[in-house]
Amino acid sequence: MIHPSAIIHPDAKLGAKVSVGPYSILGEHVEIGDNTVIGPHVIVSGHTRIGCDNRIFQFCSIGEVPQDKKYAGEPTRLEIGDRNTIREFCTLNLGTVQDAGVTRLGDDNWIMAYVHIAHDCQVGNRTTFANNAQLAGHVHIDDWAILGGYTGVHQFCRVGAHTMTAVGTVVLQDIPPFVMAAGNTATPFGINAEGLKRRGFSPDALMALKRAYRTLYKSGLMLEEARAKLEEEVKVHPEIQPILDFLAASKRGIIR
Repeated sequence: MIHPSAIIHPDAKLGAKVSVGPYSILGEHVEIGDNTVIGPHVIVSGHTRIGCDNRIFQFCSIGEVPQDKKYAGEPTRLEIGDRNTIREFCTLNLGTVQDAGVTRLGDDNWIMAYVHIAHDCQVGNRTTFANNAQLAGHVHIDDWAILGGYTGVHQFCRVGAHTMTAVGTVVLQDIPPFVMAAGNTATPFGINAEGLKRRGFSPDALMALKRAYRTLYKSGLMLEEARAKLEEEVKVHPEIQPILDFLAASKRGIIR
């Protein structure tokens, strides 16, 4: 399963049935789980741990040093979970000591070509990043989020669960859960209703989320007033609790 032209450090740890394509390079501190396929011309370096059943396509750079001038060679990490697809020319960098020291990509993510995931990003599970989506450092992407092609996310922003951005969206503030966003800069455009239907959300849950969206964005209330009203609504509709939790944790403010 290892092509003879691949260069693998003797201390790298490879699980069962790992495949490594021609001219790929695996560094000293690399760990790769069972059944993962590394395509041709891939470089995996740094303190990088990759889980099981992943497929990484050609010309990716995985675990290289951060694009951060403060980085001074510290043994920071990159952790990739299971069953991810990472297409051509993607770059995923190590973390920095200015944050948690680790960049993470969870499980079952679909990462299309030319995506960049910078240092200290925390990406959840079952996300989809279309071609050329770009994450600056310290970005958090929650489960089931979909980033349209050429979406750019500013450093320290958070994108909530079940969100969706249109092509070319520029994200400078946090996007609350369930919201669709588009534009430069990102503007909210309703609830991601179709995606939520596909994931099994009930009609009642969808109605509650749409009502919460109207409270947050269409009522004319100031943000703190909208939060107070949502705290009343959540007593009857617990489905909107993730929105309240997100608002409480937001540090950059939300798109409005």
